[in-house]
Amino acid sequence: MSMGRCVMKAGSEGSVGGRSLLAAMVAVVLAVLAVGCASPTHKAPVEDRKPAARPAVPAQMPAQVPALPAPVAEAPAAKPPLPGAENAGKPGFYTVRPGDTLIRIGLDSGQNWRDIARWNSLENSNRIEVGQVLRVLPPTADASGVTVRPVAPAGRVDSKPLDARAATAPVVTAPTPATASPAPVREGDEDVNWAWPAAGSVVAGFDEVKSKGLAIGGNAGDAVLAAADGRVVYVGSGIRGYGNLVIVKHNATYLTAYAHNQALLVKEDQAVRRGQKIAEMGSSDADRVQLHFEIRRQGKPVDPARLLPAR
Repeated sequence: MSMGRCVMKAGSEGSVGGRSLLAAMVAVVLAVLAVGCASPTHKAPVEDRKPAARPAVPAQMPAQVPALPAPVAEAPAAKPPLPGAENAGKPGFYTVRPGDTLIRIGLDSGQNWRDIARWNSLENSNRIEVGQVLRVLPPTADASGVTVRPVAPAGRVDSKPLDARAATAPVVTAPTPATASPAPVREGDEDVNWAWPAAGSVVAGFDEVKSKGLAIGGNAGDAVLAAADGRVVYVGSGIRGYGNLVIVKHNATYLTAYAHNQALLVKEDQAVRRGQKIAEMGSSDADRVQLHFEIRRQGKPVDPARLLPAR
């Protein structure tokens, strides 16, 4: 009995001693760990992710680059001079402006447009260029004077507009009367036996800038008469604002224009007599039925009322 108690007491003491030893060992380990964490000589490894610095390359002076010459602009190709440019500004010549047609130039210069085309060797009368210089007097004429060669008779030629615009009214051509003969055309003659071209009253007077003629009222179909003996130099609608138009040349000085007709009864180059019916009154290119009548002296509009006989 006493031996058993001794063994139990020894075992109990041994157990207590073991626990004390274990506790002491734990304490030692913790102390070591604490010292290791606090010591500056034991640092955790740190990975440096910065790229390795490359060795510096000594800067080199750039080679001197020669300056490039400034680009030279190519000069535009010189345009060839327009026909007749050497005659610009000379008497007897005309420089084409925007909107001009050969018919208009003929009216303004008092010439037959076909003569102008021939004097300038124009192959296509519809094609004239702005800036082109045209002869508007015969080559044999004295440009400083007022005398020009009369229009020479030519063969009968069917009339047609000189541009794409077609006549707005039907054009009826009457046969030339058998008794009609070429009207006398005298050089420099200003004695013309004038007659009124229509029976109606004057509804608008002459204005050298705006109307350039008289507006004579009437009804559609009223007779339009030649104001004097002469030769027809144009029939058609080739001048804007005039509608269906007849132009008659009476001599080397005068021509007359008859505009806004509804029917045209003559042909180009046809001889007409004073009082002969050449058209029918209408309203082509106008806002009312009327005859627009002009008298041109060497192409310049003059007041018809000063030349026509008193009524």
